[in-house]
Amino acid sequence: MRRVKFNNRILLVTYFDGLADTQNISKEVIQPLMMDDKKTNPDNYIIEEIKEKYLYSAEIGDSKYIENCIDSLVSGDTVVFVEGVSEAILVGSKGFEVRKIDTPDTETTIRGSKEGFNESLRTNITLIRRRIKNPNLVFESMKLGKQTNTEICIAYINGIVNEDILKTVKRRIKKVDVDAILESGYIEDFIQDSTFSLFPTVGNNEKPDIVASKLLEGRVAIITDGTPFVLTVPYLFIESLQTSEDYYSRSILSMIIRILRFSALLISILLPALYVAGVNFHKDFIPFELLLSISASREGIPFSPLTESILMLTAFEFLKEAGVRMPRPSGQAVSIVGALILGEAAVNAGFVSNPMIIVVALTAITSFLALPISAALPIMRLVFLLSANVVGFLGILFILLLFLIHLCSLRSFGVPYLTPISPLITKDLKDSFIKAPMWMMFTRPKSIISNQDKYYRMKINHIKKED
Repeated sequence: MRRVKFNNRILLVTYFDGLADTQNISKEVIQPLMMDDKKTNPDNYIIEEIKEKYLYSAEIGDSKYIENCIDSLVSGDTVVFVEGVSEAILVGSKGFEVRKIDTPDTETTIRGSKEGFNESLRTNITLIRRRIKNPNLVFESMKLGKQTNTEICIAYINGIVNEDILKTVKRRIKKVDVDAILESGYIEDFIQDSTFSLFPTVGNNEKPDIVASKLLEGRVAIITDGTPFVLTVPYLFIESLQTSEDYYSRSILSMIIRILRFSALLISILLPALYVAGVNFHKDFIPFELLLSISASREGIPFSPLTESILMLTAFEFLKEAGVRMPRPSGQAVSIVGALILGEAAVNAGFVSNPMIIVVALTAITSFLALPISAALPIMRLVFLLSANVVGFLGILFILLLFLIHLCSLRSFGVPYLTPISPLITKDLKDSFIKAPMWMMFTRPKSIISNQDKYYRMKINHIKKED
């Protein structure tokens, strides 16, 4: 707080130290107000004169309401009160420390942008604007949380966004009535379509290029102050098998990698159940030499294949959680060394068999290839394991059918979750489990029902085809 004499009046310059940039306040607010060449003005004009002649900040406003003044103060702005005037001047002076733009930990790439969002709302908006230099790019600001007054922005491209999806997003966000919004996960919990489903219907990303590409497809992004994770809707199942790097590499390589990811997802979910079903019920399907090896390895093991699987998979989840929560150098050591020591000790002690160690290792490795739905994989494995232990392959097929029915019934802001597979949209198959060359993907996804179909100008498209 600083008192400044302005003509025959006292001005009170108020701000929160740590939230505001004190150097800019001194140069752009206090020093100009202490100049000597000032003339007396009536009350009706003194506010306008100070704003127009004496303040150098790019963001200047005024308000007659104390609530607006308090909101500006706690947001890092400066409020100037004038003696005898029932109006205050609001000056933009945000200057709190923010984390620098860095490579996101959750979405690493070999080729492509290395920039990631940080905890500053303004910085995140700037990162998106740098990629989409379009006057139709809109950021609608609002505040959520009765106590925290957290600022959020709804981002979309006017003329491209699906208006029905946009209206649904706004309607659901307006219904959010809580004391605090400390992370975008709070908002996700309120606006998602299916609260108790294992599968996410709201996407989250730390990379500006991914969010920009989704906006260009007609989606809506929700940016929350204080978190680097930006929400995007609608979110489809196929997106869990896609990465931004797929679009920066050759199409044939990207297609092969996507097929590998889908295969890894099936292995991660079904391999333990297939092993238990094969050993317990379907020995005829196992080659004779392999069956002899498995039987010899299981000799002396006190636990059933089901118990073995549950014990080892649970141990793996413990190690994975410890590796994530501990400091990075220690966490990596715990994950690698712990897995090696635990596996070898379990085999030497006769608790588990060698084939089970191989099954769990393959399951663990493949589970990291579908990170967006990795949290649901342990529960799915357990359900398949229990059904395989009861009726073998038939139980696996039955549970698989139930999951497919559930996926077909899911919607993400009105869009079927398994699009473009169910319902089948042939034009969107070019960017699903396969990835066509970029010059072939000149239409936006029909599942999002964008208002503008074309990605590129048709002239450029024809030239590409002729070449």
